[in-house]
Amino acid sequence: MNSMKLSLLIPVFAVFAASTLQSIDAAETIESVRQRFEGQNVEEIPDFQKHVVPMMGRLGCNGRACHGSFQGQGGFRLSLFGYDFKMDHEGMGERIDLDKPSESYALQKATLTETHEGGKRMDVGSWEYNIFLNWIKGGAKPVESPIELVELVVTPKEVVFSGKGQTEPLKVIAVWKDGTQEDVTVMCRYTTNDDMICSINEDGVVSSGEVGDSHVVVAYDKAVVPVPVLRPVSDQTGDRYPQIAGRTDIDQHVIAKLRKMGIVPSDVCDDTEFLRRVSLDMTGTLPTPSQVRAFLADSSPNKREQKIDELLETPAYAAWWTVQLSDWTGCSDASLNNVNPASRQRGSQDWYDWIYKRVNENVAYDEIVENIVVAKSRQPGENYREYSERMSHYAADKDASFADQEGLIYFWGRNTFRQTEDRAIGFAYTFMATRIQCAQCHKHPFDVWTQTDFQEFEQFFARVNFARNGSDRAEYNKMIKELGLEGLRGNDQRRAVEKALNEGKTIPFPELVINKPRISPAARKKQQAAKAKGRNVAMPGKSAKLLGEQVVDVDNVDDPRTALMDWLRQSPTQLFAKAFVNRVWANYFNKGIVEPTDDLSLGNPPSNEALLNYLAQGFIDSGYDMKWVHKQICLSDTYQRSWKPNETNIQDERNFSRSVPRRLPAEVAFDALTMATTNDARAKTFSSDLKGRALTRTSPPRNANSGADYALAVFGRSSRESNCDCDRSSEASLLQTLFVRNDRETLEMLDGRGSWVAQLTGRKPNTNNASNNRQDNRRQAGEQQFKNLMRQLVKAKKAKETERIALLEKRIANVERQLDKLPKDEPEAKKSADFVADQAVEEAYLRTVSRFPTEQEREIALSYVTGSEDPGAGLKDLMWALINTKEFMVNH
Repeated sequence: MNSMKLSLLIPVFAVFAASTLQSIDAAETIESVRQRFEGQNVEEIPDFQKHVVPMMGRLGCNGRACHGSFQGQGGFRLSLFGYDFKMDHEGMGERIDLDKPSESYALQKATLTETHEGGKRMDVGSWEYNIFLNWIKGGAKPVESPIELVELVVTPKEVVFSGKGQTEPLKVIAVWKDGTQEDVTVMCRYTTNDDMICSINEDGVVSSGEVGDSHVVVAYDKAVVPVPVLRPVSDQTGDRYPQIAGRTDIDQHVIAKLRKMGIVPSDVCDDTEFLRRVSLDMTGTLPTPSQVRAFLADSSPNKREQKIDELLETPAYAAWWTVQLSDWTGCSDASLNNVNPASRQRGSQDWYDWIYKRVNENVAYDEIVENIVVAKSRQPGENYREYSERMSHYAADKDASFADQEGLIYFWGRNTFRQTEDRAIGFAYTFMATRIQCAQCHKHPFDVWTQTDFQEFEQFFARVNFARNGSDRAEYNKMIKELGLEGLRGNDQRRAVEKALNEGKTIPFPELVINKPRISPAARKKQQAAKAKGRNVAMPGKSAKLLGEQVVDVDNVDDPRTALMDWLRQSPTQLFAKAFVNRVWANYFNKGIVEPTDDLSLGNPPSNEALLNYLAQGFIDSGYDMKWVHKQICLSDTYQRSWKPNETNIQDERNFSRSVPRRLPAEVAFDALTMATTNDARAKTFSSDLKGRALTRTSPPRNANSGADYALAVFGRSSRESNCDCDRSSEASLLQTLFVRNDRETLEMLDGRGSWVAQLTGRKPNTNNASNNRQDNRRQAGEQQFKNLMRQLVKAKKAKETERIALLEKRIANVERQLDKLPKDEPEAKKSADFVADQAVEEAYLRTVSRFPTEQEREIALSYVTGSEDPGAGLKDLMWALINTKEFMVNH
């Protein structure tokens, strides 16, 4: 691959995006088959690729519910969506009669001359019928060599409606490599991405529905072309649109779309709203009360930009975006068994540390990915033992970090990433946010990739091997013998290896290697003969294809992964850059420019293509500077808009005319609860001291039944189980409500040791913790027993069970005596309740919702706290009420 210049090769893939329309001369365009075949004496012979296969698609013959299913129907199977001309022709062969074309079984079934479970698909003598009949009459010729579709031109390029029930016909012209161009409008497959906004029939006629915007998707042969369809929400479009300045490039692209839609954006939010929003989005951390006060008091005109710059330099920023990158790359203990023999559970920590170091140092994104994609175990000139010595030193040294390793080899060592098909799917998902798994079995329904494309892409991963026992088996066995581990297996061996490491010995490490190409005995003999004569002959190898683009001879390159990395950087589709900026955008806006964020395909186009292209190209031009993306987004008025809607944008959630309130991500939500309730000293360092924060938890646990792991599971942290951004959930649930309202951990946060309430009320940590815990446990058990007995007593009295009543009353009295003997903790607030209530109320609001209370809120809260018999308990109640508001749990 070193000698290959990918940029000089012409990619076929980009052709089908129809990004540059050719000049279509109507006089040179062959008219539609509908007109050409509607007569009775048509002599033209249709083409199997251009006409017969697309017609089967129009009639639904090769759809999932019919002969295109994996099982076929009635013993007859076609390739789904007609991607395999050879298979389809062979299947048709048994159902056609060249001697008596009109008696062909295929025609009789489709016209219901013979019973057909699929019903009647066409009439005898119709233009559809004549296409099949004439093809059979012409000898039913197959596709000897598929002709290349150069471009699929769809007009109009954008459909704009002004009312409901209007229609607009599309016209589709196929431009072939031989220079011919044909009207194929009636031969295409049409789908709509939102049938509430628009529908489209089999003839390509679009009908308008409700206000809004979506796309219809046109598919023909290998091409897929999306067409935007808009119905403005108001009459404020074009010249009637209000003058709104596009302060940044992002704003200009967004406003250009809003102008078409008649959507007026919300005003820019105030400083309190901005500070809380950007702090949570960028760093996963609430601003402290002192930060809120300082920001509101700052009168400098560029204070928002300064705050963005400040946040980008915090450890919390690096930690939150390490979490995100760990999600996308699949860091999970469940799939990392034994990648690090020194510690079974250390794999995810190593992974997290490796990414954190690079995010914190703002290493270019493409460089981070390169050191994942082409990661190597050994350093140049290093043998297996030397490699194991170096890794053993790192593993044994508490001051050493895996982050100092050049590459993240663990990415290739996951249990879920061993098979070539898993690697192909996972690679496309992680670095291109693209779902290619459909192409495992058939042509992708919403993109250009076929099953052949998928199989050719797999070849890039066939030689990559994460060798658990290293690539030098003799040296590995020798090291095992030296350590006295012969005969040990499984956990016994693992424990012995850990013990040897702790004793300062060198242990064998797994190794990422690129296997040599496998060649046949005959080819190997020929190669050896050539070498004996002093010639170095490169033998024919396997070819691999970069998803519809370049072909690479992967057996004659040292490391096929280098071709993958070159392709990510150089592909004209820019999926590598688009995937990153789209995912980052979704973090700040609740939705991606392409949604879902892991489905960048031609059939799922962006809501604002110009905006996505601008961000992707800017990201590339910046040298893949991740902070450039964050800053550009957060500096825009688009990001800084208020969540409060107006009558034109109240329903808008895809054109970014307002901030859409969204529930805090799991790690951010838990840390927000912790920070809001902790004492001032800890809250002050929350962005810089990451110890104990949810943002530093490296992997979903195998069991999450209690504590922070339970809370994170309840709030939908990414499970990192599959190749899907949907592994993370932002849906609200009853369990979340129960956790914040009455989970023991939440209640402990509110007034336990180290809490803000305890700080104000003068509660001191108990030095005799063990004794205190035992007493607490005894009191809790006694109180629970008392409650159970009381319930039984109520039932006994209702049933008038005299003897049982007497027995229960006796037992209850005994439990009460035991509880009275336990030391009574005087409420801490009563020991020192001299805090200033007005200041405490103000601080409570700043800590939770990052703003000052309104006068009404202040009055109500102050009245409650000061009116409580125990002011400390009243303050605790106020904090409990605030963390249970939507305003606290939602970023707006």
